[in-house]
Amino acid sequence: QVQLVESGGGLVQAGGSLRLSCAASGIIFRINAMGWYRQAPGKQREWVATIAFASGAPANYADSVKGRFTISRDNAKNSVYLQMNSLKSEDTAVYYCNLNSAPYGATYWGKGTLVTVSS
Repeated sequence: QVQLVESGGGLVQAGGSLRLSCAASGIIFRINAMGWYRQAPGKQREWVATIAFASGAPANYADSVKGRFTISRDNAKNSVYLQMNSLKSEDTAVYYCNLNSAPYGATYWGKGTLVTVSS
């Protein structure tokens, strides 16, 4: 069983920064990619960013966070991070970590960490 544990959420003023972390544990054959999604109150979950673990492909970002958020990884620790700068009130959401693994493309989710941006 694969477990994902997020951390780093909290309350921050608009314009501030936060760094989210997500560590994967359990039996993982190989990580294809990890990423972040978020769900604001009353809205559907939306994709934020993804980073490949093996292919070396560049990270991808949703337009709403491009230039403000940076995703990074630590292959040795099976971990992914999200550096969030210039936060806006509309970034308020529960942020979920996501992992896609080989060989069958199984997807796993963390329980989420709440980010609240006050204006």
